[in-house]
Amino acid sequence: MQFSFRASTPLEYFASLVQSDEHFPLLEAAASLAQDEYPELDMQQVLGDVDQLLARLKRRLPGDATPLHRLRMLNQFFFRDLSFGGNINDYYDPDNSYLNAVLRTRRGIPISLAVLWIELAQGLGLNARGVGFPGHFMVKVNLPKGQVVIDPFNGQSLSREELGERLEPYKRRSGLVDEFDVPMGLYLQAAPPRDIIARMLRNLKEIHRTQEDWQRLIAVQNRLIVLLPEAWPEYRDRGLAHAEQGSAALAVPDLETYLAHAEDALDIDAMADRVAELRRAKN
Repeated sequence: MQFSFRASTPLEYFASLVQSDEHFPLLEAAASLAQDEYPELDMQQVLGDVDQLLARLKRRLPGDATPLHRLRMLNQFFFRDLSFGGNINDYYDPDNSYLNAVLRTRRGIPISLAVLWIELAQGLGLNARGVGFPGHFMVKVNLPKGQVVIDPFNGQSLSREELGERLEPYKRRSGLVDEFDVPMGLYLQAAPPRDIIARMLRNLKEIHRTQEDWQRLIAVQNRLIVLLPEAWPEYRDRGLAHAEQGSAALAVPDLETYLAHAEDALDIDAMADRVAELRRAKN
């Protein structure tokens, strides 16, 4: 009897990683996002590279290092010795979201740098998490004497006052002033791994949408829908990207899925008109 074994597609592999919140491999899921752009990517190599960085760092630490000492050594190693930091010169390069490229160039955006930093921090036994701060992803570490919030773009430790200053423009835009204000602690809640991957994908989505790169946008939308199967606007956006490519047969089911679930959406009528128009084009 002959058995045929088919290698899983990048999307199937991603789906297997993100199916459960209980054991969500943040680093591996984040690294796998690059497989659409780098089909030959060796995932084990990427994960192994991070393991090697952690091993190098551990060799520098005395066994009795306090959490604060471990945090200082991590920041020294990551931001100064290895020179990881923000890609100021080309912030909107998609490579800034791909961990294999970030490991190679040592340049990224806050969220991709944060994923690598968190992996190293947790490998040192630190209680480190990502923070979905408005407009700029952060990391935080809970230490015995309090919480430290760090900007992964440059390694800067931020005081409550500095965080407040960064929030001001967002609060003004959102009308969150005076009686509508919310406590700082709400902005510093730990982001679940699924939310971190969604934010990484939406960064890529915005880049591809701006560049009208529909094929790459559709690949991102496929992942967002696997990750967040009830995020109905993602079906709409994939459908519209298919329509831009002239694929009415693929666009219509996605837009109909959106219309069936997004009952109170402001664009319901516009999307219904778009479906009717695409149906006419199909016939």
